[in-house]
Amino acid sequence: MKRKEENRTIFSRFKSIQSTMMVSFSVLMVIAVLIFLFIALNYTSNSIYENSVNYTSQIIKQVNYDIDSYVKYLENISYIVSTSSDVSNYLYNENQTEKEREEEEKRILSQFKTILDSRSDIYNIAVVANNGRSVLNDGHDEFTEYINIKEQDWYNAALTAKDGTAISSSHVQNSIKSSYKWVITLSKALVNYNTGKQDGVFFVDLNYTAISELCSNNSIGNKGYIFILDEDGNIIYHPKQQLMYSGLITEKIDEIMAADTDYLNTGDKIYTISKSDKTGWTVVGAANTSELLKNNKQAQMMYLLVAAVLLLGVLVISNIISREITRPIRQLRDSMSMVEEGKFDKANVAVTAENEIGSLSKSFNVMTERIHTLMEQNVYEQKQKRKNEMRALQAQINPHFLYNTLDSIIWMSEAGQNEDVVLMTSALAKLLRQSISNDKEQVTLAEEIDYVRSYLTIQKMRYKDKLEYSIEVAPEIRNVMIIKFALQPLVENAIYHGLKYKETKGNLNIRGYERGSKVCITVADDGVGMDNEALEHIFDESKKEHKSNGVGVPNVQKRLQLYYGSEYGITYISRKGVGTVATVTVPLKSRTDEE
Repeated sequence: MKRKEENRTIFSRFKSIQSTMMVSFSVLMVIAVLIFLFIALNYTSNSIYENSVNYTSQIIKQVNYDIDSYVKYLENISYIVSTSSDVSNYLYNENQTEKEREEEEKRILSQFKTILDSRSDIYNIAVVANNGRSVLNDGHDEFTEYINIKEQDWYNAALTAKDGTAISSSHVQNSIKSSYKWVITLSKALVNYNTGKQDGVFFVDLNYTAISELCSNNSIGNKGYIFILDEDGNIIYHPKQQLMYSGLITEKIDEIMAADTDYLNTGDKIYTISKSDKTGWTVVGAANTSELLKNNKQAQMMYLLVAAVLLLGVLVISNIISREITRPIRQLRDSMSMVEEGKFDKANVAVTAENEIGSLSKSFNVMTERIHTLMEQNVYEQKQKRKNEMRALQAQINPHFLYNTLDSIIWMSEAGQNEDVVLMTSALAKLLRQSISNDKEQVTLAEEIDYVRSYLTIQKMRYKDKLEYSIEVAPEIRNVMIIKFALQPLVENAIYHGLKYKETKGNLNIRGYERGSKVCITVADDGVGMDNEALEHIFDESKKEHKSNGVGVPNVQKRLQLYYGSEYGITYISRKGVGTVATVTVPLKSRTDEE
């Protein structure tokens, strides 16, 4: 009670409805705009952050993919060379003559030259056996005497690898005279065909810049960069590698290697991570957090500007609207004497303010007292009618049918049948849309046929080769009106009680045509049919087998005859083992107003 008095005091300060409405609209809009700003600013910030991270992640994954493709190509080269009969004979065949060995060497060198000429990113290519035989580049280069090549990390890595292939981190190749270059070495173990054991290595030295170009060609903003780590966290490539080695700059390598997600936020930087199953390398994109969110402030300013414009517009529009609304209210107050005579049907209201609304409310209550009894009765009847309508509508979709349909959609989605998923989902959506629509009792025959077609689309996809159907409706009767859900129960009965128990494929035919002053719609199936006893009780509501999805054939028959007359409705013809024909008749004159 105290609360009501407080509200009355607040509104009674405004002696004009126009002022009350204007202030109320303005306060509500200010609150709405502030809530909108709060949600929009937070959402925008998160959205920009997520989009930036996703964009960076895509770049990193592409770089990783390019590196994997590059390494795969080199592995193909190594496989071709390592499995070459010329290489095996030259390295391990002890029965060759010197001339034969020279011929083998020439063919290997020719193959190496072809590879070196076609690939500028390959510095060195060679095969080395444990017995001391080797072939290097074009035959003019030599291995360094004071370096034991068998002790090199990349050499032993190939011999100990499960698949016999290893990729080193970046290093200076010091095993070849006068060729101290930064390279990445891909090595592959050679198998001695005499012993069946790994007894040598084929290796390719890759130009370090080939990897760096793959990284530098993909930019991450103005300040972002890409670097690569090996399986142990060692730097393979970094755009500022010299500064890394000198300790002038550092990266969160330990945290990156231990991360269990594809990104790491350290505050000032966001690391996007992509690990390769093929090379074991980790490609990392480092982006500056402030740069990723540089558009956030612009968005915030734009939102604030829009909010200010909206508030200004609300003040102007609310003033105009409130003035226009109060004008007919004042006019209506002067004509309350007509309402007091019971000429208008209105509801009772409480008097809460000493303004125009208060005056209207006092006069309005005089009228509501006179029609109170009638309104209660009317409201009760309307509620009962609405309940009955809602029960009928809610019963249109059988839960079991809906469950099977959704289960079919899940099955098809898992099977990758995306087009069938879209088709069945669209058909189910149409069914649900018409089932919950209660704007009118009648629909056009075209709309009813569309509903049945959606239902048959689902059933066809569920029963596949068990069901075929056709629909033929004369164009001139498509606008004839028919009560809603008059055909679907008949179609469902034909499927579940006629075609479902047939061992071969069943056919369902729906035809619509004009006959004199009537429109006939037939639902015919070649299912198991019915005997005379079943036909005699087809409209008996106590027979559960003649019901479908909650709105049985007796229900449809009753609705049709109540709406159009006893000469209309459903008739059945059926023969056991042959099939059933259900015919619905409605008056031809029941067309739309436009027709």
